[in-house]
Amino acid sequence: MKHRTKIYLDTSVINFLFADDAPEYKTVTVDFFDNYLTEYEVYISEIMYLEINRTSNKNKKALLHKAMEKYGLQVYASLNSEIELLANKYTAKKVIPENKIEDALHIAYATYYKFDILLSWNFKHLANIKKQFEINAINKKEGYTQKLNLLNPIEVLYEK
Repeated sequence: MKHRTKIYLDTSVINFLFADDAPEYKTVTVDFFDNYLTEYEVYISEIMYLEINRTSNKNKKALLHKAMEKYGLQVYASLNSEIELLANKYTAKKVIPENKIEDALHIAYATYYKFDILLSWNFKHLANIKKQFEINAINKKEGYTQKLNLLNPIEVLYEK
């Protein structure tokens, strides 16, 4: 049986469905959701709900919740103390800034549950090769041997 790539979405990906100020990224994101979502096992975590619920714009918040429903995005599993400990290691080692704990939690969640890819449009803290090397080094030291790829949606399209 062929392994289906398991992808974890951070909140930036769903946000870019509505990014009128970044039309090229919006186009790629819509293409991913409309044409590639079923090619992969795609999941979210409750971190996305927390971040979306903090959105002050009520219309945007409603759009994001509707998009989650439309595309059938499901929480893979619950957060736990091991995920929180791992996230704290990323911030303690200054790989992820302390004030970006949700980003660290996204990475730790994807690591703990052995996702192949964490998909993000956040190039500063998530989807970049330097972070990927640093995260995987910490993960290996902590006993998580599966490599986590930190990618953006462009990098998973056009594989059909």
